[in-house]
Amino acid sequence: MRRYRARSKLIIGLPAKMKLAIDHTTSFEYEVAPSYGLLQIRMVPHSNSSQRILEWDLTLEGARQQADFLDQHGNRVDLIEVLPAAGRVELHVSGVVETLADDGVLGRHFHAMPLWFYTRQTALTETDSTVSAIAGRFPNAGAGTIADLHAISEEIRGRIAYIPGETSVTTTAADALERGKGVCQDHTHVFLSIVRSLGYPARYISGYLMMTDRTDQDASHAWAEVHLDGIGWVGFDVSNGISPDQKYVRIAQGLDYADIPPTKGVTLGAQRENLFVSIQVQQ
Repeated sequence: MRRYRARSKLIIGLPAKMKLAIDHTTSFEYEVAPSYGLLQIRMVPHSNSSQRILEWDLTLEGARQQADFLDQHGNRVDLIEVLPAAGRVELHVSGVVETLADDGVLGRHFHAMPLWFYTRQTALTETDSTVSAIAGRFPNAGAGTIADLHAISEEIRGRIAYIPGETSVTTTAADALERGKGVCQDHTHVFLSIVRSLGYPARYISGYLMMTDRTDQDASHAWAEVHLDGIGWVGFDVSNGISPDQKYVRIAQGLDYADIPPTKGVTLGAQRENLFVSIQVQQ
């Protein structure tokens, strides 16, 4: 078990804050165990201007850690090896995060990747005629008005109903618009496609959202951040029509979902892999 504990410090004039407890388990069960497996895990958050990691535990069963590093987007990555003959692999993270009510403003850009890098489209956010038509409805959005960006968010939410099970992690922004159905990652990919076509640096964010009606959740959450001159990175949760507040915890960032899945890797020789995910987020 590895424990990551943040240094505490006194912050003068701290906005309203919450402490969120998170428990996230991902299990892989195999009818025939893999002869070899190597996975990347992006499940360890960082402290920043909107959150402070009070404690965070990463526990592995059926696997062992080989290395840890920061990727090009500044995400913590744990590289793990599946143990020989392991018929079940469990990845478990839990911890407490103090979050701040900052109106979704993360602030200035600190990471190694330059801002222009986040203006490029990807295979999941590539524009088409529909995306271009929607962007054309907001000719002044490129001036950097937050109100226009929220209006784009509302436009997307009106076109794509939130219906789980209709799309997958490989569904593109154009496909989601055509289907008119999707989940938070689809809303986020469409938003990124539109705002990047307007010239904004924008990135995909994965993390957790404390729900008001339940503790147990089926999946983690996704939203977008746009960089605005004079303000810095500002978050937009298209699925809920708001900017992230103290109910949100950031885990990872990238150009799209393909950059930041909680787990990805390769296994050899495995048969009938079953995936189980359990997430709890509560105050």
